Amino acid sequence: MAASSTRDAIWARALGLPPELRSTSMLPWAGIAAVVEALCLPRDGRLVDLGCGRGGYGIEVARRAGARLTGVDFSEVALAQARLSSARVLPEGRAEFRAGTLVATGLPDDAADGLMCVDAVQFGDPPLAALVESRRVLAPGGRVAVTCWELAGPPDDRVPARLHAVHLRRDLTEAGFTDVLVQERPDWREAELRLWQEIVAVPAGADEALRSAQAEGRRSLDTFDAVRRVFATATAP
Repeated sequence: MAASSTRDAIWARALGLPPELRSTSMLPWAGIAAVVEALCLPRDGRLVDLGCGRGGYGIEVARRAGARLTGVDFSEVALAQARLSSARVLPEGRAEFRAGTLVATGLPDDAADGLMCVDAVQFGDPPLAALVESRRVLAPGGRVAVTCWELAGPPDDRVPARLHAVHLRRDLTEAGFTDVLVQERPDWREAELRLWQEIVAVPAGADEALRSAQAEGRRSLDTFDAVRRVFATATAP
C-alpha cells in the first residue's frame, strides 16, 4: 500500500480522509468523530487501537482526545508505517506500536481507558475471542468502539465465512460488556460503495496494491446488499 499513491488517493477521496491519514479500513472521516464521542476518553488516558494497521485512525482519535496511544497489529510492515505517521502528528512519547493479535495483544489487564477496533474484529478466531481480549485489557469503566459488518439477512454463501461469525450485540454481551449498543450506519456504507465503484473503474497496470483492492472491491460489490455496516459501543463494568 505504501507504494500505491493511486490506491491511497482513491481511499482518501471516497472516505473524505485527509491525504496524510493512511487507512487500511473503511471508516469515513465523519466516523472518526463518532468513535471519539463514544469512547469518552479522559485527557491523557490510554487508548488501544486493536488491529491498528498503518495507524491512521488511532492516531487521529488520540490526537483529538489528547490521549496516549498503543497500537497493536500482527504486521511489522504496517507497524513501521504507523510509527512514521504518529511521529508527524503526535508529540514524542505519546504513541507506541507493538506486535500482537486480536486475541493475544500482550497487554496487561486493565491497561486501557478506551479501545477501538476498526473493521478488524471479524479476523478474530472467533470474533468473540477478540472481544474477550478487549474486555481483559480495558479498565473498569473503559469504553470500546467497534466498526464492522454483519449479515443483513439470512446466511449467504457468497459472503466470507468470517462475516457470518460476527454478531456484535451477542458477543459483546457474552464477553462481559454492559451498555451494549449496535447501530446500523448506512451513510458509512454509501461511502464504501463509492470507494469500490471508483476502485474497480481505474486501470491498475502494475500497481499491486490497486489490483488487490480491485479484487476485493469486485467481491464486495457482488454481495453488497447481503451485509450491513454496523457501529458497536459498550462499557467494561
